Amino acid sequence: MKEKTITLIILHIAVFLAGWTGIFGRLISLGGLPLVWCRMITSVIVLFLILACTKRLHKTSLGGILKICGCGVLLALHWVAFFASIQVSNVSIGVACVATSCFFTTLFDPLINGNRFRYKDILLSFIAIAGILFIFSIDIRYRLGIALGLLCAALYSIFSILNINVAKETQEDSATMLMYELLGGALFLTLSLPVFKLIYPASPIIPTGDDILSLLLLGSLFTVVPFLFQLQALRKLNAFTVNIAYNLEPVYSIALAAVLFGELQEVGFSFWVGISFIVLSVALQTYSVIHSPSESK
Repeated sequence: MKEKTITLIILHIAVFLAGWTGIFGRLISLGGLPLVWCRMITSVIVLFLILACTKRLHKTSLGGILKICGCGVLLALHWVAFFASIQVSNVSIGVACVATSCFFTTLFDPLINGNRFRYKDILLSFIAIAGILFIFSIDIRYRLGIALGLLCAALYSIFSILNINVAKETQEDSATMLMYELLGGALFLTLSLPVFKLIYPASPIIPTGDDILSLLLLGSLFTVVPFLFQLQALRKLNAFTVNIAYNLEPVYSIALAAVLFGELQEVGFSFWVGISFIVLSVALQTYSVIHSPSESK
């Protein structure tokens, strides 16, 4: 019991640290693409050193690396859309939109894997979409941020589905997969930087001042550490328990944004109605999984 309690504490520390990700989107002055580029490079270096020091670094086949790196491109695009959403709106709206990834998974999983559509899941996911419609009704200046947030959620849904498929196919451990995914995403963004500079010539791509420290923290303590803690928790807990715990990540982000940036003053009644619908959809899906033995294992 004591060991399981310690594991649960480690898991919730990971979720809390992950909840800070959106905060850095407001703190760092770089645009979405340069920010993610710096984050991924930092994370690759940190994770490489950790794996090398623990002697868990090993090679994999070229075909496996290419597939894993392909997933990394989706992860990079997901993060770019996420930070861009926060920067053109605010943290609360950005993380609220990400909560709709369950809806996109309900749609994309049958299309990608050939599974049957589960109409119960579609119905529950539409509750989350209703929440987004309420959020969308607020100040028009946030609508671009909402659109980017929905794109972020869709990209994460595709990434998570393909990531599971590639993991089963390559049989790579999660830490190695993450390193190659981060590497693939970093290389893709490196090739994309000239296009970014062409579109936004005045936007900096090299961090300066306080951004350097923030990026180092984001790429290490708030990216690699939560992931490694999550891996440790998965050795003692089932995936369902871990996934349910991560439903608290947007809650932490919104609470932190309220304390640090006073964002509660920027959103109104319709935002909270929308958040309530999103939380309701997650709660109903959680209840459904708990009472379905075949899904809770």
